[in-house]
Amino acid sequence: MDKLPELPTYKGRSIGIVILTTAQLLIGGIHVFFGVLLLAFEDLSFIQAAVAYDFYTVVFGILVAVFAFFIWHSKKAGWVGTIAVSVFVSVADTLTLLDLPSIPGIPKAPALAEIAYSLIIILYLSKRRVRKKFWS
Repeated sequence: MDKLPELPTYKGRSIGIVILTTAQLLIGGIHVFFGVLLLAFEDLSFIQAAVAYDFYTVVFGILVAVFAFFIWHSKKAGWVGTIAVSVFVSVADTLTLLDLPSIPGIPKAPALAEIAYSLIIILYLSKRRVRKKFWS
């Protein structure tokens, strides 16, 4: 059986890990920024959001960024944390779309995209080649 061709890397990491880490850091930063903004301007009438969602957004952003850092350094905690956050987001957004109890204030508009993105992350991190780097 022929050996698979070597995939391009950056600083010893696969391009998939580079893209995942970059995307997660960007998403984490955006969520922290807007979560803090929502908390700061909660009383303004043009921003309609529940305080629970504001805190959820900040905590989600921080967790995503921290786990992205761990993913970059090939730590098992990064793999486990990223999978856990992705599953949680998928469940919370699915409940929101189905009008079932979830975190108050989660907007329905981006929920489908967040579910799709989370599932892509879960599937990527579950690939044997990727998973093996974190569990060996």
